[in-house]
Amino acid sequence: MRTRFLPFFRIGGFMVKAEYAARLREKAAALPLSPGVYIMRDAGGKVIYVGKSRAIKNRVSQYFHENGGSSPKTDVMTSHIFDFDYILCDTEMEALTLENSLIKLYHPRYNIKLKDDKSYPYLKATVGEEYPRFVVTRRRDADKAKYFGPYTGTSTAFGIISAMQKAFGLPSCRRVFPRDRGRVANCVYRQLGCVAPCDPEVPPETYREAFSEAVAFLSGNDKEVIASLTEKMNFAAENLAFEAAAAYRDRIHAVKKLEEKQKVVANPDTERDIVAWHVDEPVSAICVFYIRGGKLIDSELFYFSGGEILDSAALTSFLFELYTRREYIPKEIDLSDVLADEDIEALGEGLSQKAGSRVCLRTPMRGETRRLCDMAKENAAQKATEYARAAAKDEKALVRLAVLCGLETVPERIEAFDISNFGDENITAGMVVYENGKPKKSDYRLFHIKSVPGRDDYASMREAVSRRIAHLADKDAVPPDLILVDGGETHRSVAAQVLADAGLCIPVFGMVKDDYHKTRALIGEGGEISIAAERSVYTLIYKIQEEVHRFTVSKMSAAKRKTEKTSVLESIDGIGKARARALLSRFGGLAGVRAADKETLCTVPGVTPALAERILQFFNSKKDGKQK
Repeated sequence: MRTRFLPFFRIGGFMVKAEYAARLREKAAALPLSPGVYIMRDAGGKVIYVGKSRAIKNRVSQYFHENGGSSPKTDVMTSHIFDFDYILCDTEMEALTLENSLIKLYHPRYNIKLKDDKSYPYLKATVGEEYPRFVVTRRRDADKAKYFGPYTGTSTAFGIISAMQKAFGLPSCRRVFPRDRGRVANCVYRQLGCVAPCDPEVPPETYREAFSEAVAFLSGNDKEVIASLTEKMNFAAENLAFEAAAAYRDRIHAVKKLEEKQKVVANPDTERDIVAWHVDEPVSAICVFYIRGGKLIDSELFYFSGGEILDSAALTSFLFELYTRREYIPKEIDLSDVLADEDIEALGEGLSQKAGSRVCLRTPMRGETRRLCDMAKENAAQKATEYARAAAKDEKALVRLAVLCGLETVPERIEAFDISNFGDENITAGMVVYENGKPKKSDYRLFHIKSVPGRDDYASMREAVSRRIAHLADKDAVPPDLILVDGGETHRSVAAQVLADAGLCIPVFGMVKDDYHKTRALIGEGGEISIAAERSVYTLIYKIQEEVHRFTVSKMSAAKRKTEKTSVLESIDGIGKARARALLSRFGGLAGVRAADKETLCTVPGVTPALAERILQFFNSKKDGKQK
């Protein structure tokens, strides 16, 4: 028997068929020296990488030189190239924009990219209103408001609002001013330090003064705010207004505590971003520090797998996409390392065009800004190491899970289902998703069961799984490698039958609990599989089971509370769904409706004196019933 050796061409540490290499080199040599975008494809025609260059011929030819690519990751990508397409552009800026659009379109395997399409939240101070407020928004409009941020998430933005409310005595209730002035007697929030704009005896100027102090603090003028509050406290004490002096004292204390939590890194008028990156084989990371008003207000980390290329061109594309989603771009962005001149030029032009003013990109070599870049780079390296270590643990657990369950592949994507109900109403099925051992909350789904008339967990599970798999035909749908259901063999067999009827071969296992509702075992077609001695697998399954239960029950409970609130009011003669919603909205909930007097109830459109009297009688009868 003769062994036939095929000719190969070496690119870096990887072997490519010589016939491919010769053809690709010849095609690349025929490209023009013009700006453009190139699209790399594998043997199946799938797009695996998209790039751009001011001289597309030079850039594409570099991939097929005998000395290989510029990094092992690039060599891996190059070894999979079967062919490439290209699109010529008039300018490098046009090429950068087109590259960004194509990456979003194709999601190439070797391009780094943002994992979701979120826009970033800001704090908006509506300073032009009589009673200004802080609101969270994802847009910066050309209005008279002041904006702070961006922040990495709405939880951070709402956390800052909460801190401002506590430190400066701003109201945290749902009341709207001046509409609700004088409608609340003995406001409990006033006893907790609120300036109480609901009290008609509190002038609007008092509220606006407190709000202005909060805005000044967020603007970086914390020293001036503390000095002003101290002066007011001393003045109040000298005039024997001890309650007012005590209130100012408490506010000063709260502001100082808030000040300690914010790291001052520059002058108060400094606004810049610090971007640093760490490149490693298992995991790479990019860290961004957001400096506003001279303070480090927030930071953000982005992780990338070992296969994604993180070179100058890739970083340029990533940063362009990151700031394209922003409503605000600072005038200065400091980078931890040097990017290629052509990339810096294209990125600076693109960001300046979007910002409407010049954006300076630079790599500081010394001074405080250099120290911040080093800090961000160390942060990226440390977090990447921690992420890689955790990912390795998760991978071992998934491999062991595959062995125990006899799976053909390691289950990178796991979907878990649970059913929850409250009587015969609000029957809900929840689905949570774990990718590579971690929850992917953007893929969580909730199914309000429609075809099942009463409590029937098995029929509910059948509907939920059926509705889920119906979406596998959607564009960009990702099928699960494993389905878990919260329950025993009957739950499992129902889900398995739905998949079999659809012609799908996806393994299904049930998550079995003990008498104390704790995870005990998995159950498959061949019977129970004990996981008690498998610590890593047990921990993973326990987390998944608890998460799908938490998600499903919380959504069902929220739906039940909403139904209960409206249905209670709808039992009163003269109140339908619309009027019940109006009452709940006006008073902030059922407790507010119960506490309102007849005159206040009549301020709601559609509520007559007679209807207000029936509402009062309804709640009084409830109260009398409880007392009996």
